[in-house]
Amino acid sequence: MDRRILAVLQKNGRISNAELSERVNLSPSACHRRVGRLEKDGFIRGYVAMCDPKKVNKATTVFVEITLAGQADELLEAFEREVARVPEVLECHLMAGKSDYILKVVAEDTEDFARVHRQKLARLPGVLGMQSSFALRTVFKTTALPI
Repeated sequence: MDRRILAVLQKNGRISNAELSERVNLSPSACHRRVGRLEKDGFIRGYVAMCDPKKVNKATTVFVEITLAGQADELLEAFEREVARVPEVLECHLMAGKSDYILKVVAEDTEDFARVHRQKLARLPGVLGMQSSFALRTVFKTTALPI
C-alpha cells in the first residue's frame, strides 16, 4: 500500500488526500495516516514545484566532470561543502572512474555557463581539471523513483 501511495505522490504531489485514497483504494483517514508516517519516517523528504527551465531562463544544461588534486578526506569535504553553495549546480555525484565528481549545472546560455565556470567552478577547493559536456536536448526527465 505504501508503495502505491509513493508511486502516485511522485507523479502528483499536489493530489488531494481524497483523490489519493481513491486511487490507492484506501479510506481517506487511513491514507492520511500512512502519508504522515511516510513523511515522518523520511520516505517522503519534501514536496516541490518543478519549474520549466526555459521559462526561468535556465535552458542550458551542462554536465561537468571534475578531477581534484587529491583524495584526502579534508579536500573532498571542502569541495562538497563549497559546491553545495553554487546555486547553478543542481546535482553533484562522487564518482568511481576517471573523474572524481560529476555535476549537473544549469545556465542561461553558453556565455552564462562560461561565467559560472570561471567565477564559481574553477574556484572550488582542489579542482585540478574540468571537462564540460553540453546537453543538446533533453529526451526525457523524471524525478520519480521506480517503486
